[in-house]
Amino acid sequence: MQISFHKYQGTGNDFVMIDDRQRTFPEDNSEVIGFLCDRKMGVGADGVILIQEHPEHDFRMIYYNPDGSKSLCGNGSRCAIAFAKALGMIGDKTVFETTDGVHDAFIQGEIVHFHLHDVNTVEHQGNDFFIDTGSPHHVQLVEDVAAVEIVSEGSAIRYDEKYSPGGTNVNFLQQQESQISVRTYERGVEGETLSCGTGVTACALAASFLNYESPVSVETKGGQLSVSFEKKGEQHFENIYLAGPAKKVFEGIVEVPVQNEIPS
Repeated sequence: MQISFHKYQGTGNDFVMIDDRQRTFPEDNSEVIGFLCDRKMGVGADGVILIQEHPEHDFRMIYYNPDGSKSLCGNGSRCAIAFAKALGMIGDKTVFETTDGVHDAFIQGEIVHFHLHDVNTVEHQGNDFFIDTGSPHHVQLVEDVAAVEIVSEGSAIRYDEKYSPGGTNVNFLQQQESQISVRTYERGVEGETLSCGTGVTACALAASFLNYESPVSVETKGGQLSVSFEKKGEQHFENIYLAGPAKKVFEGIVEVPVQNEIPS
């Protein structure tokens, strides 16, 4: 089976983008997703995104983690917006549907601004935070984010029984004078990604409790992002926007083995 694809990245968070307006992508697809994301046997990516027609909005975005599970993806949404524009489906403004419902967004030059849903609850866990920004995120404050053993420390929190059975993403936040630095262990990927949009957003909201004001500038291993918001009281955030670049890397056609030939 041959699949045409485009590769996009948003601050190093990379995705296989597929124009699925004809609904040709296989429905029983977890092994196909895993193959496409495999960096040695397939294309290589942190996730796969389908773009489909929508009866009411500009388009539908379906995001898959490498393990085939679905979730909201902030950087993936920004890349999907850029891809939809390249396909001629939208201009510089859009309303689209993804895993957690309907979102709007706009593009200014190379920067894509993605509007997330309001956040109504912030759980304080000692010096740590738990915030759901469309995907669940544990935020841990650290002195030196570069020194964190991401896989071992992140997976221990990700699989902690208090987050069972679904687990959580885990972010490590270091405060700096004019910005924060963030590294993320992503569930579904089960490792570190160079950037995580919903994680960066959760960290920026957490930073508001550390005397940072909107917009919060965030440094990731893959580049700079910005998160703006309005804080209402101690628990409620609205008008949350994740902003940063979304760039096409390349496009191609990949030969996907039949399912019983896909390496496990």
